[in-house]
Amino acid sequence: MGGFSKNNLKGFVLALLSSGFIGASFIIKKKGLRRAAAVSGVRAGVGGYAYLLEPLWWLGMITMIVGEVANFVAYAFAPAVLVTPLGALSIIVSAALAHFILKERLHKLGILGCVMCISGSVIIVIHAPQERAISSVQEIWNMATQTSFLLYVASVIVVVFVLIFHLAPQCGHANVLVFTGICSLMGSLSVMSVKAVGTSLKLTFEGKNQLIYPETWFFMVVVAICVITQMNYLNKALDTFNTAVVSPIYYVMFTSLTILASVIMFKDWDGQSGGSIISEICGFIVVLSGTILLNVTKDYESSSFRGVYHPPLSSLSARLCSGNGNSLKHDEEENSVS
Repeated sequence: MGGFSKNNLKGFVLALLSSGFIGASFIIKKKGLRRAAAVSGVRAGVGGYAYLLEPLWWLGMITMIVGEVANFVAYAFAPAVLVTPLGALSIIVSAALAHFILKERLHKLGILGCVMCISGSVIIVIHAPQERAISSVQEIWNMATQTSFLLYVASVIVVVFVLIFHLAPQCGHANVLVFTGICSLMGSLSVMSVKAVGTSLKLTFEGKNQLIYPETWFFMVVVAICVITQMNYLNKALDTFNTAVVSPIYYVMFTSLTILASVIMFKDWDGQSGGSIISEICGFIVVLSGTILLNVTKDYESSSFRGVYHPPLSSLSARLCSGNGNSLKHDEEENSVS
């Protein structure tokens, strides 16, 4: 394992700041969604857009934008394998704030899940690869047009179309994986494009103008399309399901797909020792385990608190598809109003 370079350190600090802002934005936006739904009577989860007139929702958007800008810059300095897993901090921030502000109860074992997320992220940071030196956006374009990555892009587009036009109308409001799946798949493409744009701007500020190349503008268009799609379906997911469920599942799927896309496109693991790669994978498994534990215990806590019994051995997938999280959330909202 090489030393922790200056660029990696910059990316690391920016990623931490980004996660803090993004985690807080989940809570602010959801407060805005609830307030807009109370005024208009139409929730974002069923196609309402009244939240666009809600100042609190826009405050959440501004907070998220600040976090995304920090994240954007972080990708220009450090590899996605380092930056993306640090999003685990946003889970901890959103879960903690949801517990105190939204009154969405966090089980004690959920705290263990948060600790596991942090521990896994530390392992990944320690063994993260160095950022690959890139001299022009055309070099990134060559990476994006290699056969393996084109196959990944085609697969993502097909799956997203199936989720949006087939599964979302049927079970999007009963299965949290549908909306978060769309966000995560599009997110993996947006991160690759963000890294391309960020690197292009970094090179431009260093005196190597990359704005004269059409590839730079193409990546910008891809970023815009992906981010708009992500925001739309993330709003639907937040308005339909419990925040402490949406956040970890979105993180797990988004991080897994982003790391996969980065390994395919940027060859992040090339030149690393087998031990470092295995350590990164183990760290990521710890993070995944922590987010799953946080999700399962949060769901169990809500059900137990409501007097709804779930057998201990019932599968996670069965509960995710049952729609109980949605009905429980509405019960909580009704009780808080009364």
